[in-house]
Amino acid sequence: MRRAVFPGSFDPITLGHYDIIERGLTLFDEIILAIGVNAEKKYMFSLEERKKFIEDSFKDEPKIKVMTYQGLTVDFCKKQDANFILRGLRNPADFEFEKAIAHTNRKMSEIETVFLLTSSGKSYISSSIVRDVIRNGGDVTGLVPDTVKVK
Repeated sequence: MRRAVFPGSFDPITLGHYDIIERGLTLFDEIILAIGVNAEKKYMFSLEERKKFIEDSFKDEPKIKVMTYQGLTVDFCKKQDANFILRGLRNPADFEFEKAIAHTNRKMSEIETVFLLTSSGKSYISSSIVRDVIRNGGDVTGLVPDTVKVK
């Protein structure tokens, strides 16, 4: 079975994430959407909210599992018997950052990182931009799935 882990904080999940996940489904038998937990990071949405947004977005997709984890992504992958990490790239800066992580992960394990370019119409969307729009009372329609409920 080709199982991939798509790690992230998903604070919140965006249509850019959604794009990568949908396209990744054509490559893998199963994708684990792994919500990383970092006690030192301040999130806009609680872990439970983020998990629910994702579960609701993919409730009809049997090839998707949603889990949370702490620690190294490669350790989580090993526990889940996943041989691939799925990552999305929006721009050259993403590539340079993600390349360093992928090389480090490969050095520590046999896990391969698979990069997909975000579709051009969604490449500008990031969780940090979405959070800024929310903080300032803007409309996030077209940036996040309908399952994301803004407070």
